[in-house]
Amino acid sequence: MGEHPNAELYRQGMEASMTSPEAFGQFLDDDVVWWQIGSPPLRGKEAVLQAMEGYDGLDFQADIHDVVANDDHVVGLVTATVRTGDQEFTYRTAEIAHVREGKVTERWAFSDDTQAIADFFSGLGVAE
Repeated sequence: MGEHPNAELYRQGMEASMTSPEAFGQFLDDDVVWWQIGSPPLRGKEAVLQAMEGYDGLDFQADIHDVVANDDHVVGLVTATVRTGDQEFTYRTAEIAHVREGKVTERWAFSDDTQAIADFFSGLGVAE
């Protein structure tokens, strides 16, 4: 027996998010609510994709430890590493997504150190 379809969707979405905003956009509902770590939520697919444009020049890598899914939700346990120039930052998150008809309609992320994440990204001039 394979993974739940929403677990596969999450893994594919994470891979796409490392590739391009356009590739990632296919996994988001047009009216998605995207709760970010240490920042106000983004509302709508276009707002999420526009925010991702601010990540140009950043090298993101995601190590997915586990994905748990059912027909409505996905939980991903992830270690993320961000590199830019000579800076590198690694943090752990639990990402929770509500999924309907193969699209993420709402996403929340919780971290091991919200302040460190907010400080790192604000120091680069982008929000996480």
